[in-house]
Amino acid sequence: MAETAFHGRAIVVAGGGAAGLAAALALGRAVGGRHPVAVLDPALARDPAHEAGRAYALAGGSQRMLAVLGVWDRIADSAQPVARMRITDSRAGDAVRQPLLTFGEAGEAEGPLAWIVEGDVLVEALRQASREAGIALEPVAVKAFDTASRQDLAHRVRVKLADGGDREAALVVAADGKNSPLRRAAGISWIGRPYGQAGIVATIGHERPHEGVAVQHFLPAGTFAMLPLTGNRSSIVWVEQEEEARLFAALDAEDVVREVERRFGASLGRLELLDKPRAFPLAVGIARRFTGERLTLVGDAAHVVHPLAGLGLNVGLRDVAALAEAVADAVRLGLDPAHPDALEAYERARRFDVVSTGLAMDGMNRLFSNDILPLRLARDLGLGVVDRWPGLKRLLAREAGGLTGRPPRLLRGEAP
Repeated sequence: MAETAFHGRAIVVAGGGAAGLAAALALGRAVGGRHPVAVLDPALARDPAHEAGRAYALAGGSQRMLAVLGVWDRIADSAQPVARMRITDSRAGDAVRQPLLTFGEAGEAEGPLAWIVEGDVLVEALRQASREAGIALEPVAVKAFDTASRQDLAHRVRVKLADGGDREAALVVAADGKNSPLRRAAGISWIGRPYGQAGIVATIGHERPHEGVAVQHFLPAGTFAMLPLTGNRSSIVWVEQEEEARLFAALDAEDVVREVERRFGASLGRLELLDKPRAFPLAVGIARRFTGERLTLVGDAAHVVHPLAGLGLNVGLRDVAALAEAVADAVRLGLDPAHPDALEAYERARRFDVVSTGLAMDGMNRLFSNDILPLRLARDLGLGVVDRWPGLKRLLAREAGGLTGRPPRLLRGEAP
C-alpha cells in the first residue's frame, strides 16, 4: 500500500461497500490531484462474492454518475434494463393479480426505468475502477478518530485503526453502515426504529423470459418484488415479519420455490432457486446531523430506508454526488476539503431529500403492509388514479431517478 496515500491532506473513506467506493471515486475525481483518497475496510480482503444474491436497482441519475466515474462500462453488459414495472395490491396465493399501477408505457419515461445489477458485479467494478484511479484500498477497520484542539491537529484528523495503527487526514467520510462506529464516535445521535420485518433476498431462475418487466406485489405481510436480471433470472426481495423471514430463509430449496410461486404466480413458468436465500432485518433511521468536525456521513451511516422502492443505494449515491460537488467547489476556492462552508453545503443539499424519501417509504410500508379492508379500498383507488395520470407518473419516475430540481453535477452526467 502506497504510504503517500496517508498524510494530512488525504481524504479517508471508512467503508468499502458500494457507497464508500463510489464516494472514494467521486472525491478522487473531484480533488484527487490535491488530496489523495484512500478506502479503509476489512471487507476489502474478502471476495465480492459475499454480495451474491443481492441486487441493486440503479436509477437514471445513478447510472449517469457511474458512467462519469468509469464504472458503467464495466457493468453495462451485466446490467438488466427495466422496461416496465407492474404494481399490484393482493394477497399471497391470489390466482389473479390485476396490475393497479404500471410504469414504462409509451411516453412515460426517457429510457429504462432503472437497471438491475447484482451486488458482487457492482462492488468488483467499483474496486477495479478505484485501483485504476490510484485510490488506496486497505483492508483494515477504522475504529475512531481524534480532532483534539492541539496545534499538531489544527488542519487534520488522526484516524485510529483496529490494528493499532493510525493515519492522518484532512477529511473522513463515514460509509461504515447503519451501525456506524464513526457516527457514534462523533457523538451524532440516531433517530429510528426497527420495522420488525426482514427482507429475504435470493436469485431465481425461470422458464420464460421476463422481457425486462419488474413486478412488485404489495402483500399483507410486506412487499414481494421480482427484479429482472440478465438471462432468464430474477432477483427477489421478499419482506415478511422478522421471525417468519428467518424460517422461510432456512427452508429447503423446493419449499422456498413453492413459497415464491405462491406469492408470484406462474407467469414465468417453472422456477428454480439459484442461491441460498438470506434475510436482513429492516429499519428506518436518520442521523441528526450528516457532518461533524472533519467528518461526513454517507449512505447507511447517514440514513436507512425501507427497500420497497429500491431507493436505498440510490439515495446513498445522491449523498456521494452532493458531497463530491461541495468538496470540489471548496477546493477550487483554495479552501480545505473539510471547510465548514463545504460541510454545511453538503448537509443543506441532502437533508430535505433524505427526510422526505424516508418518510415516504415509511408511510407506504405502513399503508400497504396490512389487510384492513377500508385501507385496501382507499389505496387501490389512489393507485388507480395515479395510473390514469401520465404526467404524474412521469414526475414520479423522474423523482425516483433523482432528476427533479437541480441535482448535483454527477447525477446529470457531468464531472463534479
